[in-house]
Amino acid sequence: MKIALAQQNYHIGNFDSNVKKMIDAITQARNEGADLVVFSELCICGYPPRDFLEFSDFINQCYKAIDTIRGHADDIGVLVGAPARNADSQGKDLFNAVFLLYEKEIKGEVHKTLLPTYDVFDEGRYFEPAYSWNVLEFKGKKLAVTICEDIWNMGSNPLYRTTPMEELIKFAPDVMINLSASPYNYAQDIVRNSIVKAHTLKYNLPMLYCNTVGSQTEIVFDGGSLVYNNAGNKVGELKYFEEDFKVFDLNELVNKQAVGLQDVKVYYAASDVGADKNVLEYLADEKSIEEIHAALILGIKDYFSKMGFTKAIIGSSGGIDSSVTIALAVEALGKDNVRAVLMPSQYSTSHSVSDAEQLSKNLENPYDIIAIKNIYETFLTELNPIFKDLPFSVAEENIQSRTRGNLLMAIANKFGYILLNTSNKSELATGYGTLYGDMAGGLGVLGDVYKTQVYALAKFINRDREIIPEHILTKAPSAELRPDQKDSDSLPEYDELDTILFKYIEERQGPKELIAQGFDEKLVNRILRMVNLNEYKRNQFCPIIRVSYKAFGVGRRIPIVAKYLS
Repeated sequence: MKIALAQQNYHIGNFDSNVKKMIDAITQARNEGADLVVFSELCICGYPPRDFLEFSDFINQCYKAIDTIRGHADDIGVLVGAPARNADSQGKDLFNAVFLLYEKEIKGEVHKTLLPTYDVFDEGRYFEPAYSWNVLEFKGKKLAVTICEDIWNMGSNPLYRTTPMEELIKFAPDVMINLSASPYNYAQDIVRNSIVKAHTLKYNLPMLYCNTVGSQTEIVFDGGSLVYNNAGNKVGELKYFEEDFKVFDLNELVNKQAVGLQDVKVYYAASDVGADKNVLEYLADEKSIEEIHAALILGIKDYFSKMGFTKAIIGSSGGIDSSVTIALAVEALGKDNVRAVLMPSQYSTSHSVSDAEQLSKNLENPYDIIAIKNIYETFLTELNPIFKDLPFSVAEENIQSRTRGNLLMAIANKFGYILLNTSNKSELATGYGTLYGDMAGGLGVLGDVYKTQVYALAKFINRDREIIPEHILTKAPSAELRPDQKDSDSLPEYDELDTILFKYIEERQGPKELIAQGFDEKLVNRILRMVNLNEYKRNQFCPIIRVSYKAFGVGRRIPIVAKYLS
């Protein structure tokens, strides 16, 4: 039996586009002699559909799409993911399901057992877990079909009480097939390979794993679909961050001599991958930075294309964050579609302006210069009766930032641009930003990237030629909102800050654990207090492209009105 994996980029709720992609892949699979073509989890509607699942019309369109595809599944089998209605009045109204289509009929239906309800996932909100298990019989073979999380219940501390493959193995299947929508983070490919390998060794069966690719607002899916034989050897891996298609012969995946599972290092979670590594080295790992670069490019590109926008606007300060954001946007959207706006004040240094100009000259993208001194002083004049003779403070600093935000949004509104935000994760974590000022934007490009990683990204962008001027990489970072200001005036040095932030945010280590590792007690308490006090700012922030396994946004839910560590 020949099985095709169709790794595709879907658009949530765009049924016509999704169905066309799948029909094209079915045709390709048939032409290449495949007996069965496998798509990804909830491919019919796109993942994650979230509260669209609460609309009957949305579910009706899913079933209509299945009927359309069924008409093309005549002499070839098709496995598609879609929501399925629960005929039992008890429990949730829907299952997360896979349909086997063949001979223009629905030949079988499989339901997802393990419904992740953590981080960016909220499937328990919508779906009923499977309560019965069966293999799908197709052309004389028994297919053990699972859906994404169903294969992740491994290790010494499993999250669920039921493991679907333990039920399916009782039917003596010939092959394992997993339809997945597994989001990217910079450790996920290692964990994903580990999980699939461990399954093939444990059950002595080959596995074909089809993942989706593409970006859905903040979540990036990296593809990287996998095929392992029954001996735990990888025999196929589809491309990362782009669509791909490949046919595999099941006969070539079986009857291999397996090694023992006890001899294999298995990573069961992303947090395991960097657990024994130096944080700064781990964050700036060359392979991870290359992946993050690709993920951010895809995140920008899909956000614009799926929203129907073509042009971006970015505030260009001559600093590292805006420079990296502009370079990424130019690569994703094209140089003519990225407009940079330089907005110097009386506190801006001359080299900040020249650095920003040089960046746009290197990238050949359009840019404008709008000095904000007069606007800023007008604000101060009008506020003087209220401010009186009170000393210069963060209020005056924020007026400058909000003036820039106003200018950017005015241009964006006038010409139909999307404002890309340039705040990095270190700044967002500590509240080092101004609401409605430099925190304005439609999409946060670097909001899940620590300052350490921003510098590493800049070096990667400059790998072939100098795009980001060297002076931007070497000068001390500054918001330039008052004379001789430096980030270090308000924040700890970034190497120490990022290390503590990573351990607290990603690894969820508390103050006692951090202090026990040798970090200064006052510094730890100060940083953690900043993180928790500024939840209200992050709650009002735009969507952030997710590249870590614990990003700000939908995957990190912290109360605003709380006292813990604040």
